[in-house]
Amino acid sequence: MRLNEIVFNDAKPVEGYGPGFFRIGGEVIHGPLVAGPDGIRTWAGLEDIEPLLALRGQIDVLFVGTGADIDHLPETLSGPLDAVGIGVEAMASPAACRTYNVLLSEGRRVALALLPV
Repeated sequence: MRLNEIVFNDAKPVEGYGPGFFRIGGEVIHGPLVAGPDGIRTWAGLEDIEPLLALRGQIDVLFVGTGADIDHLPETLSGPLDAVGIGVEAMASPAACRTYNVLLSEGRRVALALLPV
């Protein structure tokens, strides 16, 4: 078996998470967050769509981590994002972190919106 080192270049992968926090690029962020090409910022949650719409033209897919369990996204979130050409995938936050890291290492145009576990 051959192992390859994962290279993220300038991107910041999710390094860990726990109750109420995420560690990304060596920084610990408490509460919900958005991670994208322009950095990491806090997020007010599923009702706060403006920071997600601001990613238009920068990403192709947004992974939304809905906490410890997968949940459906409200149409008020997924509809406007779909309308501006941002694909949205909802999954539990741990799965969203793993998927984001894999696609980020491949150089894909992705972002992440996370609710804590």
